[in-house]
Amino acid sequence: MIIRLAVASTVEAHYIVVMRQKITIPPEKVSDIPVGNWIDRFLPKYFRPYCRLARLDRPIGTWLLLLPCWWGYALASSSWPEWKIGVLFGLGAVLMRGAGCTLNDLADRHFDAKVERTANRPLANGDISVANGIAFLGLQLLLALCILLQFNTVAIKLGITSLLLVFIYPFMKRFTYWPQFWLGLTFNWGVLLGWAAVRGDLALAPCLLYFAGILWTLGYDTIYAHQDKEDDLFIGVKSSALALGSNTIPWLVAFYAGAIVLIGASAYEVGLSWPFLIALLIGTLHLGWQVKSVDIDHPRDCLLKFKSNRDFGLIILFGIIAAQVL
Repeated sequence: MIIRLAVASTVEAHYIVVMRQKITIPPEKVSDIPVGNWIDRFLPKYFRPYCRLARLDRPIGTWLLLLPCWWGYALASSSWPEWKIGVLFGLGAVLMRGAGCTLNDLADRHFDAKVERTANRPLANGDISVANGIAFLGLQLLLALCILLQFNTVAIKLGITSLLLVFIYPFMKRFTYWPQFWLGLTFNWGVLLGWAAVRGDLALAPCLLYFAGILWTLGYDTIYAHQDKEDDLFIGVKSSALALGSNTIPWLVAFYAGAIVLIGASAYEVGLSWPFLIALLIGTLHLGWQVKSVDIDHPRDCLLKFKSNRDFGLIILFGIIAAQVL
């Protein structure tokens, strides 16, 4: 406790500790770079670090970026959503998630090199140079732009605007205890983009769903941040997990409850029928299970609960589609 208070007192102290020595963390947390998976088995050696940099072997982040896009375009559809739009959003989510991770690792490469859990990230360990990392970021953004240009003008403008959120996010944890809020702004922008891709405008319903997504992200990423709270104290970065501490559970209830209310309000605004209400009930029970069972002091359990949010997102998506077609 004394060490934690001393380290938490100033950012300067954190930085000195990080720069002078590599931080050793519990073995269960040393798993940031999976080995022996499909990247190692099937890809040429040259491409492996780039795939890891883009987190292609850890798709949960892509799911959490993609699902709000699918929510938005399903909500805007009056029947079965057009599959081509869904595919374009899928490809775009892979590219933009990869670009976001690349940008984040470029910004954090010095911190990552000092923490054992992240020391083997390709930019931190030197497998990819900074110049090549920047080039890879540019390539991903260029390909994402090619996909964005397939949409209407309103969607294109929204997509370009999102870059401001994307480029600011990696630096927020240096200045605020609420980078999870900024992540919510960024990850759920796809709700607005998805709606605009179908309707060519914005309306109250997607805005309500966007704010719901922000609260949802505040919940699940606070859970995720509890994995790294000890490391974050040493490194000198901030998170909602550190801000909330032992009060996390009541705040998770508030975040998730607010998300459910706003999702329901969005559905009401467009007149979704009874199948959505069933999905919303199931989704509510799922979030309740997360809050009731999560152990915020157990990193593996935090990761499990975090990953389960893909299922919540799919439940809401299926509910929207079912209500549109039945």
